[in-house]
Amino acid sequence: MRVTTADIQRMTTALFISEGPTARSRQATFWTLLILAAVIASAGVAADSTATVIGAMIVAPLMTPIVGTALAIVLNDHRNLTSSALLVVAGAAGVVATGYLVGLFVPIEIVAATNSQVAGRVTPQLIDLLAALATGAVGAFALVRADVSDALPGVAIAISLVPPLAVVGLTLESGAPDQALGALLLFATNVAAIIATGTLVFLLFQVRTAAGEAERFVGPLRGASLVTVAAALLVVAVPLSAISQHVLRQNADKIAAAPVAAAWAEQEQWTITGIAFSGSVLRIEAIGPAPEADPGTLRTALDEAGLADVDVDVTLVIGGTRRLPATG
Repeated sequence: MRVTTADIQRMTTALFISEGPTARSRQATFWTLLILAAVIASAGVAADSTATVIGAMIVAPLMTPIVGTALAIVLNDHRNLTSSALLVVAGAAGVVATGYLVGLFVPIEIVAATNSQVAGRVTPQLIDLLAALATGAVGAFALVRADVSDALPGVAIAISLVPPLAVVGLTLESGAPDQALGALLLFATNVAAIIATGTLVFLLFQVRTAAGEAERFVGPLRGASLVTVAAALLVVAVPLSAISQHVLRQNADKIAAAPVAAAWAEQEQWTITGIAFSGSVLRIEAIGPAPEADPGTLRTALDEAGLADVDVDVTLVIGGTRRLPATG
């Protein structure tokens, strides 16, 4: 199972956009598409529009230099490794800056509490790493096998590169640096996964051998390069593991708190309308008739249920449903 010399020419032409006589034109195309994708993604996140964000994923060309970095590692091509890596870093910075600028024109704060696009990208978990590894493998496979290149648009949608960077810029502008850090971790996770799986796929398809037959320079493959790739995965896996454990613990606390809150509300002749974590605080919303329900008894019940270490905010709404007949 290996690629041909023709495949090598096709892959290097597609991935090393700083190489060859058309490098300047291809770089201009890359930056044009990237900035437009950044604007689309930022606008989509600000409008909380999933369809618009998906459009940005398809347009964004950022995966090209990331996979190019993996190919350069396999070939031990220092020149293209440097240019591809710099292009990834510069491109990421450009998208963050674009997101920040778009945020300046939005009159409201774009944060996880009020925006589902942000909320879905600021708490990455180990499952995101698993998905990124699989998606990166599909992307690399589609590049070495020209007959399955039709899968690339699906890969672009599945792997989240530009949207989390747009979230970084938008949340920074909204004064939420902790959420920006979470979105940046998601981007770093996806980049590390693409490079790792791309490196593995290229090695399995004997890209080095085919490149040598194509009379392309192939440097000696050093173990330090592969160790660095593995270390990058480990670096992102550690915080992802911590976040995953935190989310699992919060889900367990929410499940334990739900029947306690329901029993308290029934006793008070009120109704629970919402229960969810916001950051590290469990927020419980309830509605009912006057007089106001006693939140102190809820705190006692939660403590007795083993939730004494959970901070709780209770929102009590006095009232109910009122019908307003049409007057026209």
